[in-house]
Amino acid sequence: MPPKKAAAAEKKVLLGRPSNNLKIGIVGLPNVGKSSFFNVLSNTDLGKAANFPYATINPEEARIPVPDVRFDWLCDLYKPASRVPAFLTCIDIAGLTAGASTGAGLGNAFLSHVRAVDGIFQVVRAFDDAEVIHVEGDVDPLRDMEIIQTELRLKDIEWVEKHLDGLKRTGRSLGNNSLADKARKEEIATVEKIYKTLTVDGKDVRKCEWNNKEIEVVNGLTLLTAKPITYLVNLSEKDYIRKKNKWLAKIKGWIDAHNPGDPLIPFSVSLEERLAQLPDDERVEAQKEPGAQSALGKITQAGYSSLDLIRYFTCGPDEVRAWTIRKGTKAPQAAGVIHSDFENKFVCGEIMTYEDLKEHGSETAVKAAGKLRQQGKPYEMVDGDIAYWKSG
Repeated sequence: MPPKKAAAAEKKVLLGRPSNNLKIGIVGLPNVGKSSFFNVLSNTDLGKAANFPYATINPEEARIPVPDVRFDWLCDLYKPASRVPAFLTCIDIAGLTAGASTGAGLGNAFLSHVRAVDGIFQVVRAFDDAEVIHVEGDVDPLRDMEIIQTELRLKDIEWVEKHLDGLKRTGRSLGNNSLADKARKEEIATVEKIYKTLTVDGKDVRKCEWNNKEIEVVNGLTLLTAKPITYLVNLSEKDYIRKKNKWLAKIKGWIDAHNPGDPLIPFSVSLEERLAQLPDDERVEAQKEPGAQSALGKITQAGYSSLDLIRYFTCGPDEVRAWTIRKGTKAPQAAGVIHSDFENKFVCGEIMTYEDLKEHGSETAVKAAGKLRQQGKPYEMVDGDIAYWKSG
């Protein structure tokens, strides 16, 4: 009798909205450089940058091209008429202040804007400038990070308390027999675990281990502390170029203690603003100076990755295009990003890897080397795949 096959490992459900159209919000205290950063990142002047709190009230939105050397290489190879890179949708959200969770300032409106995004760029001010006022009176990034974390967590606690009360009120009459009653009891237990994580354990929701059933409950609550955070430390141009700042090690220590694993990227809005004003050729020359390289590409890629986004490519003389999907997306759903008919009438995908195309130099050579694969409905897309879809 042949041995039984080992059960396939359960595929981990991702935290967050099950969508390919995810957004990242720029969050921080007032006057830390959020709107100025948004403007240089988006190459616009949509964000209202001013030297007073609440200069931004309504959130602004921009689509930022995600730099990718693979996309550039494919464009050089195919020389297409149209080039469409992957994009990251970025939202400039007004400054949060202490007490925002209870409605201080314009707190309730701002926190609803945070709830509407899927990830967070948290801008932390680590530069001294007497001309740029600080809402708390002096520059102290650790205090600022504590304020943001506390306000997001307090709002989540309030949200979870309300939800838990509602569940318990309707849960008093639950029995043990029906599947629906058992599912509701499991949901109550999960929400109680979320509440304990936030209050007793003092942790953000994304820093707790959840099984797939629990993640579905977490995702249904759209909690602020379940969203991935990338910390962006805004330095003076001088400190950024010399790679020294009195706060950087302390900020890294705070992240390691409170939210281990969250990425930290130092950058300088003042340097980015100066580079943005230069003509293209002068900008390239200016970045050859030691330490004066723009961090915007690195930041954009970090935000894209934090949302568990990947891209695949379609290539030809008419167009080279990067299509954004979430990690774990199967071939039919990836094809459906182009057109719903490709998903509904999916037959197969002809897939090659970027690495194979680069190694062999042409599609014909890839095919001759036996590296062009036909993949069916179960195939899970890999970042950098090059795909041609066949549909009925």
